[in-house]
Amino acid sequence: MTDTQDTFVSQEKFDEMIKELEHLKTVRRTEIAKNLEYARSLGDLSENAEYQEARDLQAATEERIKKLEDLVKNTKILTDGKKKNEVSFNSVVSIKREGSDEVHEYTIVGSEEADMRVKKLSHVSPLGAALMG
Repeated sequence: MTDTQDTFVSQEKFDEMIKELEHLKTVRRTEIAKNLEYARSLGDLSENAEYQEARDLQAATEERIKKLEDLVKNTKILTDGKKKNEVSFNSVVSIKREGSDEVHEYTIVGSEEADMRVKKLSHVSPLGAALMG
């Protein structure tokens, strides 16, 4: 993330990001280093598929570490400072389509946490922004 735009997440999501970052920096980097060492021991690096695969994995891991570091640095943790009848972060909203009896419940979350499979709606999505006013 190259811009410094703040990201909003729950404490739970923030903790998940920190845990993933620590895992990548310690366990994953060690695994990749061992894979690279083994691949180098196989000889000619120019035609060594294991070496290239390990390098690709290393690049992807370093990219993810950088993204997580930027996210953590620019993240604001959401608190439950909700007022009744006001939609804000972590609010659970019920939506009923006109002409239907079916009611859908969504939780308003930051964009990094949004996941429609578990009914978590981003505050910057068109619907989330409209609900928050």
